[in-house]
Amino acid sequence: MKSINWRAIASGLIVPVAVIALWQLVCVLGWVNPLKLPSPLAVVQRWLQYLAPVEAYAPEAGSWLAWAVSGELLRDAWGSMVRVLIGFLVGAGLALPIGILMGASQRVYDKLYILVQILRPIPPSAYTPLAMLWFGLGNPPAVFMIAIAAFFPVLINTIVGVRQVDSIYLRAARNLGANQSTLFLRVMLPAATPYILAGVRIAIGAAFMIVIVSELIAVPDGLGFRINEAREYSWTDKVMAGMFTIGLIGLALDIGMNKLNNYLLRWHRGLES
Repeated sequence: MKSINWRAIASGLIVPVAVIALWQLVCVLGWVNPLKLPSPLAVVQRWLQYLAPVEAYAPEAGSWLAWAVSGELLRDAWGSMVRVLIGFLVGAGLALPIGILMGASQRVYDKLYILVQILRPIPPSAYTPLAMLWFGLGNPPAVFMIAIAAFFPVLINTIVGVRQVDSIYLRAARNLGANQSTLFLRVMLPAATPYILAGVRIAIGAAFMIVIVSELIAVPDGLGFRINEAREYSWTDKVMAGMFTIGLIGLALDIGMNKLNNYLLRWHRGLES
């Protein structure tokens, strides 16, 4: 079992800790308006309040417990993650077979290439009016936009991965008597897997970014909805607490995908030390 590289972790924390220390210093010295840029301590306090699973009220005005502590952070994070998961599965589930077909068949590639290149540059957020017209409000339009965000990274990387398979491997497999299904399952798909997983990693990040956008306008809960609600009430510390939560979840997702990639691609020569 590979041991944790604490030295690398400590090295990676140097810059974030320095930025936070500088931020706190600027706030302590009063160089910025706390309503526009609250201190890190104020953000952490609000984040803990946002996280807490009980209700409490502070009797004195202006206290950091002046608002109800409801544990809504867990519900919002869970709602956002469920939307990301469903949208990602829909988008990636459609992109993978289409990408494989476009990569393996020049005829399919030629027929779909123009359509893909027309739709691919359109940002998922541009579909917001259509999503609301087609699906109304709630989870369906959010899932639709997330699926679009996840679709194209997986599609493009799958196409590239399949088309980049070395022809020497294909000729060698055919010479050994491999049929078309064996050729695909034992040669093309494994060779394209690094590209596909890279696309999946990008797609997860894109899906999580667009879920925040979709929650600003379409759903009654989630991290994006809560950030927009806090903005309306000028709760800057809560806005930044929500942003901090998004960053933590994004970091956790990326670390998890990196470990999954390393496990699935442990045979790949690029991972040899």
